[in-house]
Amino acid sequence: MAQQTAPPVTNPSRASTIWALVITSVAGFMASLDNLVVTTALPSIREDLGGALDDLEWTVSAYTLTFAVLLMFGAALGDRFGRRRMFIAGLAVFTGASAAAAMAPGIDSLIAARAVQGVGAAVMLPLTLTLLTAAVPAARRGTVYGIWGAVNGLAVASGPLIGGSLTEHVSWHWIFWLNVPLGLAALPLARLRLAESHGTGARLDVPGTLLASGGLFGIVYGLVRGPADGWTDSVVLTALGAGGALLVGFVGYSSRAAHPMLPMRLFRSRAFSGINAASLLMFVGMFGSIFLLSQYMQGVLGYSPTEAGLRMLPWTGMPMLVAPVAGLLSDRIGGRPVVAAGLFLQAAGLGYMAWIVTTDVSYGAQLPGLVISGVGMALYFAPAASLVMASVRPQEQGIASGANNALREVGGALGIAVMSSIFSARGGYESAQSFVDGLRPALVTGSAVVALAAVAALVIPGRRSSAPAVGEAPAPVLETASR
Repeated sequence: MAQQTAPPVTNPSRASTIWALVITSVAGFMASLDNLVVTTALPSIREDLGGALDDLEWTVSAYTLTFAVLLMFGAALGDRFGRRRMFIAGLAVFTGASAAAAMAPGIDSLIAARAVQGVGAAVMLPLTLTLLTAAVPAARRGTVYGIWGAVNGLAVASGPLIGGSLTEHVSWHWIFWLNVPLGLAALPLARLRLAESHGTGARLDVPGTLLASGGLFGIVYGLVRGPADGWTDSVVLTALGAGGALLVGFVGYSSRAAHPMLPMRLFRSRAFSGINAASLLMFVGMFGSIFLLSQYMQGVLGYSPTEAGLRMLPWTGMPMLVAPVAGLLSDRIGGRPVVAAGLFLQAAGLGYMAWIVTTDVSYGAQLPGLVISGVGMALYFAPAASLVMASVRPQEQGIASGANNALREVGGALGIAVMSSIFSARGGYESAQSFVDGLRPALVTGSAVVALAAVAALVIPGRRSSAPAVGEAPAPVLETASR
């Protein structure tokens, strides 16, 4: 017999809301942090564990690959077997794999542990939003989503700083040990403080899962290997072609299936399509820019990893200051104008950085671009989660969160791949000037892509003007297309 969808929580206590926010934010922080936290530690890892350049790249890519591929499957598991239950399982896997990575005796075992980390994160992360939604009154969701989004945005952007600081002052092992006490503390709290809920209760969509996972694997694998092996490499072309074909098959299958993992009718909603397009493009521009700018500050301007991270704080730390305010603003005027404004500011900040980068630019000249980009990123992260969750029915929020996070991860992999390729075509690592010659067109590309994300955000419908009648459930923040 199918599970029944848990009824919405109409009057959750303040304590339950705070506990849900803390637990889901900590879990989201850990999962998001591990995207880029290893990048600044690669030289130290190579010194301790050995390995060729390709092996070092896989310590980053193994996590990205399993994380992106299994996000929608993780959300589907939560909808079917219980969101709290699967969240706890994902958190336990992630914590155990983090300990295994910290104790890895060789590069191969580290890569394997990173892949298992990605599996745990793929189950854990999409369920944080559905669990948080169940614990927060509708009127306060914008503010709470803003805090959750700020924490996740800070984790993504500060990965190089945290990884570099721990490596420089303690040991690269602590990049992974950091997750263990946080995970061990969150596990019992999740069991005691989070309410269980289910989605539609339908059986797992095995054909859809295989098609989506296989397609995402091919696409992400090709994007990860493209810059290193060359875009004309037979393996890269095969992976991209096969992945694309499987995703086309997934769309066709899901359009006809009775209970698909990701109903294609969701994309008939301008709200759902608009925020997902904006998220994909935002992560293309942001990930690629952070990846190159963190190297620029160290390799060209001569900062240590810690110094580079501290100088990027006006960008990476801004979400913690601005996002809660932006969440309140989105509750009042709707998420669309806040997201669009944030993306336009992010595009302007990247464009400014492309304009001023030189081999010896002063930090004072960089500061306006970093602040503008930071404010823009904060304005995006605050209401984006609310827009995703409000664009679908409550029982479909798990898969909506999984799909949005999967597109973000694919966008991040695509951003690093595309901007690294532009960088290599126009410059390189041979000299400081060569690096700047490659960095400038890459940042221009990142700025243009984020501007396109802002245009996509403008497609999202505005909020409804009519309030629900007495006794009705609150209306969604966004108008959605008829289903």
